[in-house]
Amino acid sequence: MQSADFTRMQLLQPNSTLTNMDIIFLRELKIDTLIGVYEWEKRVPQTLQIDLEIALPSSLACQTDNIKDALNYADIVRDIQKALASRHYNLLEALAESIAQILIEDFKAPWVKVSVAKLQAIRGSRMVGVCIERGIK
Repeated sequence: MQSADFTRMQLLQPNSTLTNMDIIFLRELKIDTLIGVYEWEKRVPQTLQIDLEIALPSSLACQTDNIKDALNYADIVRDIQKALASRHYNLLEALAESIAQILIEDFKAPWVKVSVAKLQAIRGSRMVGVCIERGIK
C-alpha cells in the first residue's frame, strides 16, 4: 500500500487502527441439548445450530504452520458439547454466554462471536436465536 493510500484511509476512518487479527470459524455446528423455559423443553432435547468466530490468541500458527500453535477445532467442539450436556439452560442468551466464556477462558481467545439458534422453533421461521460478541476486537 502506498503511503498516500494509507493516509487517505486514515482520513476516511480517523478512529481506526491497523491491526492483525486472525479469526477461525465453525459454521452450522449441530448439538442436541435441553434448552427452554417450558416443561416439555426440560425433558425433550432440541437441536441447536451454533456458529462461532474466534479470534486467535496469537498468529504464531500462520508463521510456523504447526498444529501445536493453533486452536484445535475438535477440542473446542468437545468442550462445548461437554458444557451443554452438563446442565439445562432456560435461555439461549445464557447458553451463548457460557460458550463465549469457555472460548475466552479455556482457549485464551481475545474476542469471540457466538450465534446460537433453535431450529424450527417458530412456525414459519427456519430458526430463531441470539448472537453475542465478547472481548476486544
